[in-house]
Amino acid sequence: MILENVCVGMMQVNCYILAPGENSPAIIIDPGSEAHKIRQVLKRHGLKPAFIVNTHGHYDHIGCDDKFGVPVYVHGKDLPLLKDSQLNLSGLFALSYNVSSQIITLEDKERINLADIELEAIHMPGHTPGGIALLLKKPENNIAFTGDSLFCQGIGRTDLAGGDEALLIRSIRERLLTLPDDTIIYPGHGPSSTIGEEKKNF
Repeated sequence: MILENVCVGMMQVNCYILAPGENSPAIIIDPGSEAHKIRQVLKRHGLKPAFIVNTHGHYDHIGCDDKFGVPVYVHGKDLPLLKDSQLNLSGLFALSYNVSSQIITLEDKERINLADIELEAIHMPGHTPGGIALLLKKPENNIAFTGDSLFCQGIGRTDLAGGDEALLIRSIRERLLTLPDDTIIYPGHGPSSTIGEEKKNF
């Protein structure tokens, strides 16, 4: 399995590229900016994008959704963010961006498959109404892509529209910190960590 992190944009978003192997279809998680950097990784491994998954609908995570010509998955409660520049905060960057690609909505515990890769969407409201974590179920089961819900030694901000700190903390405690301690978390910003390490902050 190929798993690469590409740090993109002025907000230093972690875009993840996931594929079953060289010269295969690939999943792109949170292509927020700098499509050329993402394409360089795809080209190096001979990968062809199959679809995109957004962990949530803020502009710094969705800014290149339309650059790859593939469907975009997002939780249903964050669908409005992909279609409204005020909700996705692109207006703060003097832009007006909304996703025009095909959008497929996800619900809690829904699974997405690509060859022998299987991801499970876990609804994590609090940073945004439809934020999700993505649990890798196959071919391994000790990886979680946590978006802007849980970081290394931190949690996502909740002072933006639709944010709820108490709800986010409850989501993390009930839906992430119950995972095995050796689960590796790959967050939307910053370095990776483990569930065991993050439990020490709660």
